[in-house]
Amino acid sequence: MIPSHFLRSATLAVILAVAAATAAAQAYPSKPVKMIVGVAPGGVIDILARLFAPRLSAVWGQQVIVENRPGAASIIATEFVARSQPDGYTLLVASEGPFAINPHLYGKLPYDPIRDFSPIAILSRVSPVIAVNASVPVKTVPELIAYAKAHPGSLNYGSMGSGTYSHIAMEEFKRRAGIDIVHVPYKGSAPAMTDLLSGQTSIILVNLSVVEQYAGAGRLRLIAAATPKRLASLPDLPTVSEAALPGFEANTWFGVLGPANLPADVVSKVHGDISKIIAAPGFREQNFARLSLEPVDITPDQFVRKIQTDLERWGPIIKASGAKSD
Repeated sequence: MIPSHFLRSATLAVILAVAAATAAAQAYPSKPVKMIVGVAPGGVIDILARLFAPRLSAVWGQQVIVENRPGAASIIATEFVARSQPDGYTLLVASEGPFAINPHLYGKLPYDPIRDFSPIAILSRVSPVIAVNASVPVKTVPELIAYAKAHPGSLNYGSMGSGTYSHIAMEEFKRRAGIDIVHVPYKGSAPAMTDLLSGQTSIILVNLSVVEQYAGAGRLRLIAAATPKRLASLPDLPTVSEAALPGFEANTWFGVLGPANLPADVVSKVHGDISKIIAAPGFREQNFARLSLEPVDITPDQFVRKIQTDLERWGPIIKASGAKSD
């Protein structure tokens, strides 16, 4: 029989450990928090991180620092967060690419998209469109397909990097259209846009906010929305699906995740505070609308299941498209 004083000591130790963990979670954050971004400054993910960072800082009374670690299809940033301490002080702001697309593109990743992370909140989803440099002589998707078939290999498209939705969706577009367009990967949408505007690349599939001002100035031409239905802000712009490729869409999400085993109280707090920011009067109209983003209101548990579902969904598409990591 175990002596009663040992049992009392063990019980007290457990109680103290739980109390300490609870107190730590309640005190969170008690120091600066880093938000890691896997793309270069200027892209939508970076803009989103910098949109939420000062607002979370105001709520928490602690500095929230956005740190860019671009490259390798966000693998560098994603691995960094996966290997961080699960204390809530290192968070990742990313798209679904590192979790649902990269596993199908790369033979071996330095992280597991399911086991190595604690999904916290989806910030928004995009409104992707296909845009071409003004010098490309097409105005519609059928015209683009016809031109590409008549001039195989003469067109290229820029993406935000191998494994991003702007890469995989265009590879699927090429496969279904039966055309040859060369992929040029960049470290985010900002450098991709620089080359598109200069004429170094011909086409891009990217969120509307990235290209809208240039289309309005006549430097680019929007030829279709890559969404399930027409965009409310551009009702005259047809979707790829209705114009030429039924069922085609390229929606993706942007979310916040931490390393695996993040305390449940920390997950709940970060999720709750992000939700309050999004629900604040005028926030969506002043911020999401100008970025052509739509809010997504789901719980952390639902976020976990969405990653699993997206991982399964993208697999067959990537295999059929023949997309490779560049």
